Amino acid sequence: MRFLLDTHVFLWAITDDRRLTRRHKTIWLDQKSELHLSAVSLWEMLIKAGLGRLSLPQPAVNYLGRQMETNRVQLLSIRLSHLEVLETLPPLHRDPFDQMLVAQARAEKMRLLTADRELR
Repeated sequence: MRFLLDTHVFLWAITDDRRLTRRHKTIWLDQKSELHLSAVSLWEMLIKAGLGRLSLPQPAVNYLGRQMETNRVQLLSIRLSHLEVLETLPPLHRDPFDQMLVAQARAEKMRLLTADRELR
């Protein structure tokens, strides 16, 4: 099955954070799971790191790329089809990153792996 990882799920998984649910951990560890991380999530992490709200090893892009490679997570770029879906979405809440993740998951027919109840 194909999954799009929400930013926090990816971070919790690579740091073995206790907030990662058992279900999410099972999916993360299952070799049959096709895991994807949006370029939007990478951008969000870099912004937060730059603002001092997220501590990442430097250079952050290299660290995140290694984590993706090590954990067989594929990068999902933004496509026109994602923007077409985004344009039709009602505002879920104020986070534009989450809006794009929902649009990408729908356009790509992926399950969005998130702990955010508003997005499930």
